Amino acid sequence: MQKLIVFILIGFFTQLLDGSLGMSAGLSATSVLLSMGLAPAAASVSIHMAELATTAVSGVSHLKFGNIDKPLFKRLIAPGCIGAFVGACLLSYLPGEIIKPYIAGALLLVGFYILVIYVFGKKSLRIGQGRRGRKEKPLKKSFLYPLALSAGFLDAIGGGGWGPVNTPVLISRTRMKPKKVIGSVDASEFAVALSVTLGFVVGLGLNDVNWEWAASLAIGGMLAAPIAAWVVKVLPSYILGVLVGGVIIFASMRTVLNSSGIIPLSFHDAVYASFITLWFCCGVYVTRNYKKQDHSGQETN
Repeated sequence: MQKLIVFILIGFFTQLLDGSLGMSAGLSATSVLLSMGLAPAAASVSIHMAELATTAVSGVSHLKFGNIDKPLFKRLIAPGCIGAFVGACLLSYLPGEIIKPYIAGALLLVGFYILVIYVFGKKSLRIGQGRRGRKEKPLKKSFLYPLALSAGFLDAIGGGGWGPVNTPVLISRTRMKPKKVIGSVDASEFAVALSVTLGFVVGLGLNDVNWEWAASLAIGGMLAAPIAAWVVKVLPSYILGVLVGGVIIFASMRTVLNSSGIIPLSFHDAVYASFITLWFCCGVYVTRNYKKQDHSGQETN
């Protein structure tokens, strides 16, 4: 019972971050499940089963709050579903224990990518603000389709990736308001989660699904989804970005350190402490910059 409560809390907080930032429910949850010893395929299929419920609620919530751009939403779905299905089928046939360190390493890199984008990127201070006085232009299919295809593939392989690949890139490349990008990416994730689930059913059947864990994650996520859709309208998303990037890095770091053997076990605590210090400094940095912009009257939602 205690473990189920923990998974409900994991589902709640990861979906709260995902719905308000447009990314990282799957990545955060996968990082935690891998650190608990679950095989990559089992972790991914359980999470995507849960996401069938959480992304549906999240999508409806974003629609209600006016956070969805319908043309972008429609263009993301087809290539995203294709990439997700192929990725799930591939992961189904890969040995779990052999691939786990590589998945954790990939998640670690994605975590650092998110952290860099939201802290040190040239456009990081504009994330969450929108751009004034400029007309929105639709993105070219030659750019959007490969992006969605790769995001769907990574989502299946890593247990998450749809948001972390799409959201920062789309926000930095389009003149669309960030809340529209976040809402569109988050709403389209239902179709991607369904494709991943179908891919795993084809490759594995339903034997590897931990139904109790999936249900617990789903319950927590459904409770958080409406709150997250409101949060995206009131909180600066790059502050949440620092939080998400740090969670993914910290959760993946344990698997990478234990499996690689590069750093002696006696130094692991020092590595964790060093990263927590860096994470804290990143949070202070973006908070100070946000306050400076707020005082200069440049913020907009």
